[in-house]
Amino acid sequence: MPRNSSPTLTDAEVPIMEVLWRLKEAKVSEIISTLNLKPEPAYTTVLTLLRILEKKGCVGHTKDGKAHVFYPLILQSEARRDALKFVLDRFFGNSPKLLMQNLIQDTELNKAELEQLRVWVQEAGSDHD
Repeated sequence: MPRNSSPTLTDAEVPIMEVLWRLKEAKVSEIISTLNLKPEPAYTTVLTLLRILEKKGCVGHTKDGKAHVFYPLILQSEARRDALKFVLDRFFGNSPKLLMQNLIQDTELNKAELEQLRVWVQEAGSDHD
């Protein structure tokens, strides 16, 4: 039975998307060389991941002779937002408060970072007044 498509980018898809966000467009061979992984991923593996990303609506392509040139259809900020919404819903009961509480308690933030968070929370609160 085939696996369901992940609603967010998978660990294998993120590096490919990061290359496309950085380069704006690339052929499979360019993606492979830019990934700079050892051992180098197989051409067919990267192409399969790109096809999956196309089905998800994250990537498009044009033809350049026999080659396909792939480009991102979503912004990196959209992917981050989708991932955060997924985590928020799945693990924190759609509670931003619970998510923030966990981030603050489980992350070693220095005083400057905590102060910046306080400022952002205050600013966000004033937007809703």
